[in-house]
Amino acid sequence: MAEKSSFFVHFTSLLLILCITITCCEGGRNPVRRSSGRTLMDGHDLSRPLKLTFAGPSRNWTDAIPIGNGRLGATIWGGVSSETLNINEDTIWTGVPADYTNPNAPEALAQVRKLVDERKYPEATSEAVKLSGHPSDVYQLVGDLNLQFDSSHRKYTQASYRRELDLETALAKVSYSVGAVEFSREFFASHPDQVIVLKISSSKPGSLSFKASFDSDLHHHSETKGNQILMQGSCRPKRLPVNLSKSINATNIPYDDHKGLQFAAALEVRVSSGGSVSSLGGKKLSVEKADWAVLVLTAASNFDGPFTMPVDSKRDPSKECVDRISSVQRYSYSDLYGRHLGDYQKLFNRVSLQLSGGGNKTEAASTAERVRSFRKDEDPSLVELLFQYGRYLLISSSRPGTQVANLQGIWNRDIQPPWDGAPHLNINLQMNYWHSLPANIMECQEPLFDYMSALAINGRKTAQVNYGASGWVAHQVSDIWAKTSPDRGEAVWALWPMGGAWLCTHAWEHYTYTMDKEFLKKKGYPLLEGCTSFLLDWLIKGKDGYLQTNPSTSPEHMFTSPDGKPASVSYSSTMDIAIVKEVFSAIVSASEVLGKTNDTLIGKVIAAQGNLPPTRLSKDGSIMEWAEDFEDPEVHHRHVSHLFGLFPGHSITLEKSPELAKAVEVSLKKRGEEGPGWSTTWKAALWARLHNSEHAYRLVTHIFDLVDPLNERNYEGGLYTNLFTAHPPFQIDANFGFSAAVAEMLVQSTTKDLYLLPALPADKWPNGYVKGLRARGGVTVNIRWTEGNLVEFGLSSEQSVSTRIVYRGNSVASTLSPGKLFTFDKDLRCIRTEKL
Repeated sequence: MAEKSSFFVHFTSLLLILCITITCCEGGRNPVRRSSGRTLMDGHDLSRPLKLTFAGPSRNWTDAIPIGNGRLGATIWGGVSSETLNINEDTIWTGVPADYTNPNAPEALAQVRKLVDERKYPEATSEAVKLSGHPSDVYQLVGDLNLQFDSSHRKYTQASYRRELDLETALAKVSYSVGAVEFSREFFASHPDQVIVLKISSSKPGSLSFKASFDSDLHHHSETKGNQILMQGSCRPKRLPVNLSKSINATNIPYDDHKGLQFAAALEVRVSSGGSVSSLGGKKLSVEKADWAVLVLTAASNFDGPFTMPVDSKRDPSKECVDRISSVQRYSYSDLYGRHLGDYQKLFNRVSLQLSGGGNKTEAASTAERVRSFRKDEDPSLVELLFQYGRYLLISSSRPGTQVANLQGIWNRDIQPPWDGAPHLNINLQMNYWHSLPANIMECQEPLFDYMSALAINGRKTAQVNYGASGWVAHQVSDIWAKTSPDRGEAVWALWPMGGAWLCTHAWEHYTYTMDKEFLKKKGYPLLEGCTSFLLDWLIKGKDGYLQTNPSTSPEHMFTSPDGKPASVSYSSTMDIAIVKEVFSAIVSASEVLGKTNDTLIGKVIAAQGNLPPTRLSKDGSIMEWAEDFEDPEVHHRHVSHLFGLFPGHSITLEKSPELAKAVEVSLKKRGEEGPGWSTTWKAALWARLHNSEHAYRLVTHIFDLVDPLNERNYEGGLYTNLFTAHPPFQIDANFGFSAAVAEMLVQSTTKDLYLLPALPADKWPNGYVKGLRARGGVTVNIRWTEGNLVEFGLSSEQSVSTRIVYRGNSVASTLSPGKLFTFDKDLRCIRTEKL
């Protein structure tokens, strides 16, 4: 990291927040003050580069470098004689708005509930297929930007090749030499200017020549005009069949060009004096004898929200692209880069992390080599890199006004991506945003709430027609059209009406981290209200007197029914009830903040809370996953849904429910450590919440397994050479879950408590610091530790906050107020106050 001066001197400029005064010290003692002393950064090396490095050009897509500005994305292959950028724009999807209701569902629902009441679970599972709906639509790609260099580039010196992504600047670079001539390329995606920029340079004047063109697997055509290319295309109005054979070339299947989303991409090429740009065949641009060239690219579609038919859209993507290119013509390359850098670093520079021990191979080895050797050297700088990469990827794929980060973030090279690239609501979309709050990039979560608002509109119709319920509901998978109906197929995955409820817990969490009362009033509480209304109607009184969810599944996990047959449908799965408890607790707390405690809805919630079933234990001491202690035919299943109450939920805690916390530990050991990337990072966060540093660290290390993309079936979890996380195949959720898990190891909080280094693996990371993590209550936290022991920490807040600071069983009650920065020592004493 670039900053080399005192931690606290630069704290405000890096975090862009107000700081605080604090009245700490038990019993109202005056704080201890010191006129001088070491700050968190004194004596620490901040020069470790946060870079992904590569030994050669990409051979597979998961070798390519991802860049993005939230809306636009590209993966850069880094070839020498030819360069390819796979171009993405977050609204390029199949489909059109649809009806997400099923008028036949109520009859099927009644029959399923009857079978569940009769404990005929296999029969209920079969009947529940009648509640299933249609598959989601599919995330697409704009196409490729192809650059073809002259034949001399094939003679490049392999030892001279360099390819890297600098996380501190969000700048990708490729360089190599051909004889005595050095060639370099720089790439970035600008959020303020909504363009992707590429600069190609040569060390010898007049030695740069290449051809540029667009291509796409979707219907398209291109034309040149002056130094620009415009590509126009269309998406399929109806997705391809789910089980389409891979032997069929999907690009040859015809579709109506006019009914689906329309899109465009535009490229402008600027060259140095002496160079030239000309058209080839009206579809390509040719650059000849330039010193350098700057390429500016943008893309857009006519998507006008999830409720507008593409044919009715007033947007003109071609005009938008041409206008966007025109709007940045006044900026030089340096101007564009400076504007990009200032915007990006306002977010990225808020958090610094340095862990100690091991070797620092950042210059000597490629990132792939570092991953390959991690099991031997456990290089903590690679943990730092992957933590910050998760922050980089969310900044690059989710910004205010964009679509949510989907199953692949924003990056995609296929018209049939794995699992449709669609947001999955039974863990994956939620995990995408777990780290946005503790890792101090909370603005990046805004698209999630915009998306939830759209889901609430469609979900209200689904709730009413399918289930005869008020409020709104969303199920297991969705898409850009805010699909809220069940997925197609078997009940084990399709029948899960808790997706919207889980998402609503993020609304309350956003408030607890930001203390943004206006957000809670205008967006968070209305979402919680609608969700809560649905849950109250969905709950029915069971034979045991408790309120129950029926039908109910535990996401994607079957059980063996008492008659020995496989089933997935029963009642009151542990995850269902844990989510209900979380939502009910959130809306009651929110009502207290907003002065709505006398609302009729809150009265109903409070009455229902006392009638929810308790979390039950199996005969082996683990958390029961279902309402009955069914036999589990797959004890190492990838989902750990029944542990939601511990993390990301709060209904199970070490302090208030130690017996349940112990049962979670038994459950985790029973589940095992194997699983896809997202499962690994969820387990790491769960172990961290248990304050078990040994197991949390083991799960962190488990992700460092280099995946061969040509033999993915031999792996569970792991990393590709570009540090994309693997299910496999690639799913971005584990990249984000990893950052959340590491943050959870260092700082945990409630709205009243702050836990420092709760799951620090002291023997692995004995010396280090973290700066800029966020805690609930709107608190920003900075910690330095040596030899595994706390040395010093700093706190700040944007408003007055009372909190209990806890470290290794010791605690101190403190009150934070805005305007000053407060520093504590290892004994939790206030040692320094700095007015800001």
